[in-house]
Amino acid sequence: MIRRQVAGLLVGAGLLTGCASSEDSPALPSQAPTGPATTASPQAEPTASPGPRRPQVVDTIATGLAVPWGVAFLPDGSALVTERDSGRVLSITDGRVGEVGTVDEAAPQGEAGLLGIAVSPTYASDQQVFLYVTTEQDNRIVRTTYDGRRLGRLEVILDGIPNGFIHDGGRLAFGPDGYLYASTGETGEEELAQDLDSLGGKILRITPDGDAPPGNPFGESPVWSWGHRNVQGLAFDDRGRLWASEFGASEFDELNLIVKGANYGWPLFEGTGGNGRYAEPEVVWRTSEASPSGLAFADGRLWLGALRGERLWRVDVNGRRAGDPTDFFVGEHGRIRTVVVAPDGNLWVTTSNRDGRGDPAAGDDRILEVRPG
Repeated sequence: MIRRQVAGLLVGAGLLTGCASSEDSPALPSQAPTGPATTASPQAEPTASPGPRRPQVVDTIATGLAVPWGVAFLPDGSALVTERDSGRVLSITDGRVGEVGTVDEAAPQGEAGLLGIAVSPTYASDQQVFLYVTTEQDNRIVRTTYDGRRLGRLEVILDGIPNGFIHDGGRLAFGPDGYLYASTGETGEEELAQDLDSLGGKILRITPDGDAPPGNPFGESPVWSWGHRNVQGLAFDDRGRLWASEFGASEFDELNLIVKGANYGWPLFEGTGGNGRYAEPEVVWRTSEASPSGLAFADGRLWLGALRGERLWRVDVNGRRAGDPTDFFVGEHGRIRTVVVAPDGNLWVTTSNRDGRGDPAAGDDRILEVRPG
């Protein structure tokens, strides 16, 4: 495995992939061919932004949650939230939290369980909600309905996604094209990321029925991009471009601009250094500063939650480039997993201190309301 070793933050252009630590557990032994490592020059450390532009926590939406993983908003402004380890789906309306269903098929272990959630862009007419679930057999995407009170029957629309104790991916997001995008992990079996016959280590693009839509790069395959280790965040910007945050192994975490059909290099490359053969990340972090998870776009910027790094990152997006990463709330709220944009433009940020790797405080886990800066 060829790895560029960077001491600070790198802002790259274009296309690579690869890395962001498996939450923050030790990396598994490499199963990929190895080669000589290369070294890049250290870069300056990021600094906190000046006073008036700092984001602020303006409210606590909910407390006492058990590893809230996915958050999706309904047209009426209420939210549906998944809990990874309990398998519960919660509704949050005007500060009131209630259970609306439990996914009994979920088999939580390690980083697996009930993960992402997405609301149909035509929810007003079809009431459809989509979930990413780890079962005993696999990871799968299921469809259900929500009538404002309870979830309906679950229907599997895509199964056979590899599952594991680590690297299960799990983020769901509808694109401006009306199709559903899903991130998957390589479950610690690195070779899956470079295998186009496997759904592991990929970003997928499917219809609401689970089929490969027209325009996918590999015919009737749901694969949209490949060579990923474990993508944990997906967000579309105001130009309709897809961005993804990704765990590296032990050196680099990444923010990638996702290009149709592109290979992001894992496990052959981690961080930058694809030599034109693989997509390069836009931003690279040391794993101690990130282990990036949820990703959202608001006010012309990307907002990224950091688990091991215990902070919220803000990344400016100018034209095709992303850069100027700035961190906030360092160590103040513990592990930050999910970041979403609420209907009012503020961010909802979930903590993940009860996931077995954090130090939970009274009231954890929480959902915080943050006004972007």
